Amino acid sequence: MKNTQQGFTLIELMIVVAIIGILAAIAIPAYQDYTVRSRVTEGLSLAAAAKATVAENAAAANSNLDAGWTAPSATSNVSSVAVDSSDGTITITYTAAAGNGTITLVPTAGGAALTAGTPPTDAIAWDCTGGTLADKYRPSNCR
Repeated sequence: MKNTQQGFTLIELMIVVAIIGILAAIAIPAYQDYTVRSRVTEGLSLAAAAKATVAENAAAANSNLDAGWTAPSATSNVSSVAVDSSDGTITITYTAAAGNGTITLVPTAGGAALTAGTPPTDAIAWDCTGGTLADKYRPSNCR
């Protein structure tokens, strides 16, 4: 009568546990970065209204580029969204849960900075590479 092996040996089980441990050591930090990135997008969504207001005021050649805009309330991820009335720069300040930094959205038209009271000569483009937020938390177009 033959004895057939049933189940796994201890070494086989230890190898499987080691592989799972290595995968978890790689996956957990990546997951944490992705959750912070998703929180950063909340600030960019809140800034969308400010971008529209700055663009409308620039097109109308208003002397105050933040005229008619009201800052949104602070959330658990975004401390504040502020607009510079002279050049339309938008600063988003994040809480510790979202990377604890800032992103600045700088509007340009035809390669030149916007100026209050002067209509833009070309389409408005937004540069979001400024600020203090770590690059690993920024959206890919802001790195």
